Amino acid sequence: MTVSVEIDPRWVKIVRSPVYLVVSALTGVSVSFAPLFLYWSGKGKFFPGYEWLVVPTCFAVIYLVSAFYFLLGSRVARKLREN
Repeated sequence: MTVSVEIDPRWVKIVRSPVYLVVSALTGVSVSFAPLFLYWSGKGKFFPGYEWLVVPTCFAVIYLVSAFYFLLGSRVARKLREN
């Protein structure tokens, strides 16, 4: 079975742009390293004194990468449900 999904041209531009390359590169970081750095920062072992920078950056990477994929996935799922 083959399924074709049409999405907005705006999302096509984003997926074909370097933004998608950056987001996909940060996917592994948001899943593995960002939580690990949060843990180490909480124990004071990762860049002591710079927790004010590390913690918000880790949370931003975790949140923004997942938000990007949730938005893109919801568009695709909505189009699949219409068919």
